[in-house]
Amino acid sequence: MTPTAIVTGSGGLIGSESARYFVEQGYRVLGIDNDMRAYFFGPEASTAHVSDQLASSLDGFEPVQLDIRDREGVEALFAREKPSLVVHCAAQPSHDWAAREPHTDFGVNAVGTLNLLQAARESCPDAPFIFTSTNKVYGDRPNWLPLEETETRWELPSDHEWFGGIPIEMSIDGCTHSVFGASKVAADIMVQEYGRYFDMPTVCFRGGCLTGPQHAGAQLHGFLAYLMKCTVTGDPYTIFGYKGKQVRDNIHAVDVVAAFHEFAKAPKSAAVYNLGGGRKSNVSMLEAIAKCQEIAGRELDYTLSDQARIGDHMWYVSDFSSFERDYPGWSLTHGIDDVLQDIYATNVERWTAAAA
Repeated sequence: MTPTAIVTGSGGLIGSESARYFVEQGYRVLGIDNDMRAYFFGPEASTAHVSDQLASSLDGFEPVQLDIRDREGVEALFAREKPSLVVHCAAQPSHDWAAREPHTDFGVNAVGTLNLLQAARESCPDAPFIFTSTNKVYGDRPNWLPLEETETRWELPSDHEWFGGIPIEMSIDGCTHSVFGASKVAADIMVQEYGRYFDMPTVCFRGGCLTGPQHAGAQLHGFLAYLMKCTVTGDPYTIFGYKGKQVRDNIHAVDVVAAFHEFAKAPKSAAVYNLGGGRKSNVSMLEAIAKCQEIAGRELDYTLSDQARIGDHMWYVSDFSSFERDYPGWSLTHGIDDVLQDIYATNVERWTAAAA
């Protein structure tokens, strides 16, 4: 019998990669998406074309127009399909946008996650439940680290215990999270609680910057894709705070989904892992601009604002060694240069034509 997987946010970066991957693994994939990204970030960020492409190219993919805030609709779908795997990628992903409509942000990120968890508990409690959480659950606490300023980045001293990356032991309390970070904390903790309280196989992957060529980058989310897009098209770009030296680790969508699969094959209860590019794939804003300009062969029109985003990180590099120990079959396959080359090669013709 063909196993069924439900993937939420299937039109997005990680959702679409999950849909493709698990169809290839022999799953029948039901993709839940209602293109809220266009509502969040405007029509240029719509993922409708991705959903259409998945539906037309994958025999094992079935699109489902459903809002995860619709509790009755979610419960009915789970009761009917009884999936053997749940990959939850749907989210309001921007901490800037969340402050505009906190009820929408919390409804999608927290309440939507609760709806999915309860539906899984009632209809498929043994199905692995994979949740794409975020490093924003740590709030701005990483900024309290003894960071040193170099020519192009903020950096930890090499002898610091966390030089290799931030572990899950970092506290999430007593710091500023942003409204988005708070809604993701609520979802993250609830996913853990359903794992512990109801003995369900759940995992929170606290992602760094998840990226890839399918990323519908916008000013308020998806910085690498949007940065490359602006470099190619000539659109202006604004760097918010920290002298442009803030550091992010970046992980390609294919590596993220490969981690999902490793967990699905040997799930645990209430698992939590940091997942990002780590020391193998990280970059500052200034360094990323230099790389984009070199790849695209043109200069980026950018300005530097003194105003940092609330709760934003000066430096974040993931320590994902605990996942490597638990799942030795997984390893990072893409570095920062691979990611940027992939984003450029996949999108340059479309971006150039749209800007003409």
